[in-house]
Amino acid sequence: MNKKTIVVLFGGQSSEHEVSRVSASTIISNISQAKYYVIPVGITKEGKWMIYNGPVENIKNGEWEKYGTPAVLSPDATHKGLIKIVGTKAKVIPVDVVIPVLHGKWGEDGTVQGLLELAQIPYVGCGVLSSAVSMDKVYTKIIAKNARINQADFVCVMKDEIEKKSVLNKIEKKLGYPCFIKPANAGSSVGITKAHNRQELESGLKLASEHDRKILVEEFIDGHEVECAVLGSVEKADASTVGEIFSAAEFYDYDAKYNNAESKTVIPAQLDESVIEEIRKTALKVFKAVDGSCLARVDFFVEKGTNRVIFNELNTLPGFTSISMYPKLWESAGKPIEELIDELISLACCGK
Repeated sequence: MNKKTIVVLFGGQSSEHEVSRVSASTIISNISQAKYYVIPVGITKEGKWMIYNGPVENIKNGEWEKYGTPAVLSPDATHKGLIKIVGTKAKVIPVDVVIPVLHGKWGEDGTVQGLLELAQIPYVGCGVLSSAVSMDKVYTKIIAKNARINQADFVCVMKDEIEKKSVLNKIEKKLGYPCFIKPANAGSSVGITKAHNRQELESGLKLASEHDRKILVEEFIDGHEVECAVLGSVEKADASTVGEIFSAAEFYDYDAKYNNAESKTVIPAQLDESVIEEIRKTALKVFKAVDGSCLARVDFFVEKGTNRVIFNELNTLPGFTSISMYPKLWESAGKPIEELIDELISLACCGK
């Protein structure tokens, strides 16, 4: 059997660079070496691309950059591969599939997906359109509203509007306090705050504007935070059971997610079976609405007291760290991570 050449793309220029490195380390450590020839390709925070051959541990701690060899992914469809650059010489390395383990901007937002489409190289994950609209929380909201999916009420604010009293008044009148403030295009809970009054609203808008020119302000939902994993094509996808998040902080921000050992996840969620089934069905509905393919993690709130299922957001390239819900949900269904990666590669090879 001929081994397929798989590029695992990691790092990137987003605020989730470090998380991407950990996710890539997990995938590289668990991919079948018997089936695949793996080429790790890292992107530094400055945007430099390099092939890395060495211990996986160096990807986690960032030391990989010292040993990388310059390389670029060629957009030329006749190359279908990487161009490795050594001194004044360049060599094309053919590639069968790319796994873009890039979270956030310039990786999960359709940009890299567009490059791979130009190169005509199969890749794991959603396509250009679904990646772009799912990365932008405001457009995800618009699509969900059109699909008649329950979600929190919201106000969209542009960066140049954050100090306008009319905008602050509109948020207070429509959403009240507390409310959540989020950059429209950022993941892993980066730049998110919870405002309890106008002063916190103003500071939260300012923080969010440092991450994006577009800001989403949402009403507060008092509920369980739950997540569901989707795997497959838009025509035939499967939804996992539901996992519940117990945050060590007031809400599941970046620090609570990755740095606080008191945060934990429970699979399956401590919910009635009928509620779990509704979440699974809604996750598939959202996946189809954004024209998703291959994989996604869909996040919800289950309102306390009513059990109302409320859509929060969809992640087209969810985390693959040791604490990440996506691989843990499929593992609980009897699909270990090596088998999951194998299936994702097969889906990529079948096309979008």
